[in-house]
Amino acid sequence: MDKNIIILAGGASSRMKNSMLSKNLSEEELKNANTRSKALLEFGNAKRPILDFLLLNAEKAGYKKVVIVIGEQGALFKEYYGNQLKDNSYRGLSISYAIQYIPVGRDKPMGTADALFQALEQYPILKTTSFTVCNSDNLYSIKALQALLICKDSNAFINYDRDALQFPMLKIQRFALTLVDENFHLETIVEKPSKNQVSNYKDAKGKYRVSMNVFKFTGSEIYSFLKNCPIDPKRNEKELPTAILNMINKSKSYLRGISFAEHVPDLTSKEDIAIMRKYIATHY
Repeated sequence: MDKNIIILAGGASSRMKNSMLSKNLSEEELKNANTRSKALLEFGNAKRPILDFLLLNAEKAGYKKVVIVIGEQGALFKEYYGNQLKDNSYRGLSISYAIQYIPVGRDKPMGTADALFQALEQYPILKTTSFTVCNSDNLYSIKALQALLICKDSNAFINYDRDALQFPMLKIQRFALTLVDENFHLETIVEKPSKNQVSNYKDAKGKYRVSMNVFKFTGSEIYSFLKNCPIDPKRNEKELPTAILNMINKSKSYLRGISFAEHVPDLTSKEDIAIMRKYIATHY
């Protein structure tokens, strides 16, 4: 596999900024939570962004080239990772930026499928190569990132055992449920499943599995489905799971689920910041 990883960091971080105050945060942490991208919230003794720790894991997993998708107001990313648009050298990685432009008439980005589409438009080489893509506010393990890097299938994703995630069940119940066939090929994925839907998603081992938004794609196979991804009527965004379902249902491509059972620390709301602070202190 080509050693490329695309990190999606162009979102508005609305859930973080709109979440309730947490008594476990310092004034500085609260200020940053209300003003910064989640990817740039700082942790550790050196006060480095959570994105630093994801980049560290990516480098250790074997990746070489990184494209960070940032928003139009993403200048702060360049203060951390280099001012050039392309090929900044950072701790063994080559870091470039793609800008997720907001269409006229909107005040927020168009979603994850649009973010990935704009990255491929700005870096056409990605249309003919393979790459990993992931969120910027999840701290994926070296092992998970490496599994996608060495995977021989054209398209794949990490299919997490829901029981291994160390979140409150109320939060876990909002994660996207997946279902794969006997060859571990994705059959369907449902975002924020209703209680009535959940029982239909047990796998052959009686497990519920979820997507935490870390994928491997071959550009030539996913590109047209990103380009033509319809807008979700509820969220008013172009969502990556929609593009994926269209790809596996309307083409010969498939998405292989790689089974994993481990926790994935994340930053969704302000209450996650103290939890992440403790995780970083323990593991890094």
